[in-house]
Amino acid sequence: MNFIPNHRKMFGCAFVVAVVLMAETLLHAQTRPVPLWAKTNFNSEISAQMAGFGSRGVHVHDPSSIVKCGNEFWIFYTGRGVPSYHSKDLIKWEIGPRVFTNAPAWTDQAVPEHRGSYFWAPDIIHLGGRYLLYYAVSTFGKRVSAIGLASNPTLDPNNPKFHWTDCGLVIQSAETDDFNTIDPAVSQDADGKLWLAFGSFWSGIKLVQLDPKTGKRITPDSPMYSLAHNDSIEASYIYQHDNLYYLFVNWGLCCRGTNSTYEIRVGRSKKITGPYYDADGVDLVNDGGSLFLKTSGPFIGPGQAGIISENGTNWFSCHFYDGTRGGISTLAILPLQWDTNGWPEIVTHSVR
Repeated sequence: MNFIPNHRKMFGCAFVVAVVLMAETLLHAQTRPVPLWAKTNFNSEISAQMAGFGSRGVHVHDPSSIVKCGNEFWIFYTGRGVPSYHSKDLIKWEIGPRVFTNAPAWTDQAVPEHRGSYFWAPDIIHLGGRYLLYYAVSTFGKRVSAIGLASNPTLDPNNPKFHWTDCGLVIQSAETDDFNTIDPAVSQDADGKLWLAFGSFWSGIKLVQLDPKTGKRITPDSPMYSLAHNDSIEASYIYQHDNLYYLFVNWGLCCRGTNSTYEIRVGRSKKITGPYYDADGVDLVNDGGSLFLKTSGPFIGPGQAGIISENGTNWFSCHFYDGTRGGISTLAILPLQWDTNGWPEIVTHSVR
């Protein structure tokens, strides 16, 4: 069991680091031509084929769910200092500021082999007049991981109140644990309680309750719920719809460009703590999960689900590996509907 995630993280995530570093180098280079995928805005240059798959043409990996601040939408994603993009219309996206200039001091203490400010798979929520951003600190192939929290009263860098505050460690895992504290996904239940889902490989997806005042775990030994399991599972996301909770997870391998095998599975539950069942009635902790979104032509390995409702329309966000551009990870936003049995579906690949 340990060999699979070690192999995947050691080689798969190394690929992500290499790609992101290459992208950042090209973005700041003054003497080299900037490739299409590294431009801040090139939506008009997206092929009709990829626009049909919801491509927004911007290079991201592990995008957070989309959150709104004022009249702009924001996403955060894997990279140095937790980078961001923002948009006024969910179509054209521009580069925003990073959360951190320097890594918080506690991160190297919690994960000694972690170096620098390269953080994974953030997620964000607006709660109590502030934005709570969760992010993962980890090392390739090991369960020595941690999830941290940063807060900000606004996401608008032009607002005088704009300032990211490091709130420290939320939860961590060690080699002696059977779970891995990466891929945080924050959500609220119908009663306003705050929850954090996380997990990658090993024993699967976990859930803990958070204190909405602090954004931290309610107690160090509070219950940890098991939500889903598969030999290759991660990138969970919980969304409430019509008194049910929907758990989206990724199966397969990411971070391999056009060779990535990511696909998104889903189950639902009457309680946020589970149990979650797929459309065939199989519990997700027993390898259940109905197929929701998979590779289709050049739309390869979709992953890291998110949903936002805007003006009565639901939009599903994720990254995918663009087969028309060498497998670079790219943001997609697709229309989401619910079928007659209450299951989510992407009805058509069409751009907003």
